[in-house]
Amino acid sequence: MHTFDPSATPAEMPPLAAWEGAECDSNFVSNANVKGRTKIVDGTHGVVTVTQVKVTLQLAINIWVPEGTAKHVIEHEQGHRQISEHYYEKADKVAEQIAATYLGKQVSASGADLNAVVYKSLRQMGAEITAEYSRRLNPALVQNRYDDITDHGQNQVSAAEAVAEVLKDFQ
Repeated sequence: MHTFDPSATPAEMPPLAAWEGAECDSNFVSNANVKGRTKIVDGTHGVVTVTQVKVTLQLAINIWVPEGTAKHVIEHEQGHRQISEHYYEKADKVAEQIAATYLGKQVSASGADLNAVVYKSLRQMGAEITAEYSRRLNPALVQNRYDDITDHGQNQVSAAEAVAEVLKDFQ
């Protein structure tokens, strides 16, 4: 958690929307590394079989609140943190399901520099896995519903009750 002077926000802090006084910045990071075995057909053609997918996951959360922020607003931002952590609890399962669909996958490769083509193909699959992970894990709907219930921390709805409600509704 970081505090800041509203008249001089830190450069590393994400910009606040007009209706925001504080921010919970959750960054779900993933990186998929795909390995494969290439069966050479001839000098410029081969078939790549995916033999391993390793997905590295991380969740970085930074909460930004102005100096002297009311306890209620801090609790609201902590609610956003709890929602992100809840989603991250299942992140490994999501990544595992996606990666499993690539194991054993075969793709044709052709080009003058077959090694470069194979490398590019494996990197592309890694990027696809990473994109699918982001798409499936995305907690934006839940975070938005939480903000709707709490009016972005402006009403007196309990953050804990709102978190419990949205997590129940979006199971």
